[in-house]
Amino acid sequence: MNAQERVLKAINHEEPDRVPTFEISIDNLKICSYFDVKYGFQGTGKLLKRIYYLLLGNKNLLTKFSNKFSKPGVAVKPAMELYKKIGLDLGSLWLGYYPLYYEKNGFIDETGRLLHIKKNPSDNMDILYYIGGTLKNFEDYESFPPLNPDNPVRETVFKMAKEMEKKYEKKVYFIPSIFGMMEPTWQGFGLENFSRLLARQKQIKKVFDDRGKFAVEMVKRIIEWGETGSILVGDDYGYKAGLLMSPRNYRKFVLPWLEQICKTAHKGGLKLILHSCGDVYQIFEDIIKCGVDAVHPLEPTTANPEYDIFKLNQKYGDKISFIGNVSPMDLANKDPEYIRNYVRKLVEEIAPGGGFILSSGHSINPAIKLENFLAMQETVRKYGKYPI
Repeated sequence: MNAQERVLKAINHEEPDRVPTFEISIDNLKICSYFDVKYGFQGTGKLLKRIYYLLLGNKNLLTKFSNKFSKPGVAVKPAMELYKKIGLDLGSLWLGYYPLYYEKNGFIDETGRLLHIKKNPSDNMDILYYIGGTLKNFEDYESFPPLNPDNPVRETVFKMAKEMEKKYEKKVYFIPSIFGMMEPTWQGFGLENFSRLLARQKQIKKVFDDRGKFAVEMVKRIIEWGETGSILVGDDYGYKAGLLMSPRNYRKFVLPWLEQICKTAHKGGLKLILHSCGDVYQIFEDIIKCGVDAVHPLEPTTANPEYDIFKLNQKYGDKISFIGNVSPMDLANKDPEYIRNYVRKLVEEIAPGGGFILSSGHSINPAIKLENFLAMQETVRKYGKYPI
């Protein structure tokens, strides 16, 4: 059974040969070093600054130079190699949003988000940080370049990854991943400007509709390019204490598009995974009704005791599959025995009958201990063989 088959079987609530494993990203130099794989983004911050100074701080020239000479998907190969060596089944192949304007410390992407490449203070790892939104109001948005699903870089990166999957004998599956409506909207404006825009219902609807149409078109393109498995939509709806806007606004502006995205994916034979951080308990049933097949990461550190993977599985386990949810905080601060016990609990209580893929409760960040990451992987391999 190859990685894609294993993942799809689990999402279909069937038992594969073993519990599949997933990480949305691995940004940890200790883990890369242990598996003898170079981190794909290391050195990019220094290189960008060097080019900036060589061009005498001319941002227009910097953007032209970077767009001309940057290599699409440069980090895909080391990431896939790392996943293969670890034994992970599923990774994310992000198909946007790409840099639009470069500057000394980073870039502004296709949605107006300002992102900087900074060194993690503990290990000097190059990490991409969201700094803020550059769109101040609706007028700024209207004058900003519209999103283009036919940017040729997207198809290039997709096809590159699929060729690499074949090379690795399909032992790892990188799911094509796009952004949804909420996260790129509020981040493009910044939370304060986004909150002001919410009071202007016609304007905010136009922005959400543009994002939704783009996402639907991206799903269509991915199907046309030959994807046969699934697609991931990244769209954080909440934070640790609740939703980022009212359930009413989600139902009015966001969820109708999520439903359309699901219908488009299903019509093309694809399963749909939703990645949403935070506590989304108030709209969890809505997410299921939209047609989402699996949800990630079910953060275990939210403030809501009801937003608990074990309780949700008892209530909705026959309607949706779960991907998660070993806390990154625990992976950074607890001992390996604690991690082993929690992973075993996840496997034994949620995995029987399928419908479960193991991952961290978000991603693997620089603070996570190598020994805890290894304990997580060893435990799921030991106890995750079917029948459980």
